[in-house]
Amino acid sequence: MNKVKHNPLNIIAAHSVLIIYTVIALFPVFVIILNSFKTRKGIFRHPLAFPDSSTFSVEGYATVFKQGDYMLYFQNSLIVTVVSLFFILLFGAMAAFALSEYRFKGNTLMGLYLALGIMIPIRLGTVAILQIMVASGLINTLSALILVYTASGLPLAVFILSEFMRQVSADLKDAGRIDGLSEYKIFFVLVLPLVRPAMATVAVFNMIPIWNDLWFPLILANGESTKTLTLGSQVFIGQFVTDWNAVLSGLSMAILPVVILYIIFSKQLIRGITSGAVK
Repeated sequence: MNKVKHNPLNIIAAHSVLIIYTVIALFPVFVIILNSFKTRKGIFRHPLAFPDSSTFSVEGYATVFKQGDYMLYFQNSLIVTVVSLFFILLFGAMAAFALSEYRFKGNTLMGLYLALGIMIPIRLGTVAILQIMVASGLINTLSALILVYTASGLPLAVFILSEFMRQVSADLKDAGRIDGLSEYKIFFVLVLPLVRPAMATVAVFNMIPIWNDLWFPLILANGESTKTLTLGSQVFIGQFVTDWNAVLSGLSMAILPVVILYIIFSKQLIRGITSGAVK
């Protein structure tokens, strides 16, 4: 039996690229949080400087909690994101397992059909989606957002997970069948634990667009009780005057859950990204 060998140069290169990408991606986040503790003058005169005695201010955070129901917006965003990710991972993994494990007529065409969503943006169907939600009585509900985000995230999930599931040992699955395991147990007990890095990658790739999305909350759930965090933050942006202290404070608090979830999934994400460096 051949031993798996790791190419140190490929692994170092993969980690270096990931670190550089992280630094570049986190710099705007750092600037937003930094400026959320400044006065308006401090934001515009010295945007990259740390707040001092003359520019330090928490006025923005006070405004966020006084105007609008920030905690409700936060709760709505959290519910929509977590439930959508759950359905994306569940249905995406099930579809990927079926496509990679079973051979049937039209298998390839079905895989291509499911992958079309990667190439065709779901926003092109906004009018049709709005009509469907109105006819279904789901307008101004969190369910409408969950359905849309689940549909938009499934193509990428199926595409990524199917490739990983094809690498799971067929002997392991056959051994489970010999031991009397059902297909459901083989899927949940044997296969899913082995593709956790891929599932974490899918979760992170879908989590950030869902959490930060403004388009569909504005179209489908713009009621006060269903506003998400991103949409709720728009209350501080006016046609003539914008409360930048409140906007930056709200965005800073909105970033925290994404960072926490990223830290939770980071180990599995790195394994999923660097798995191609294993030879």
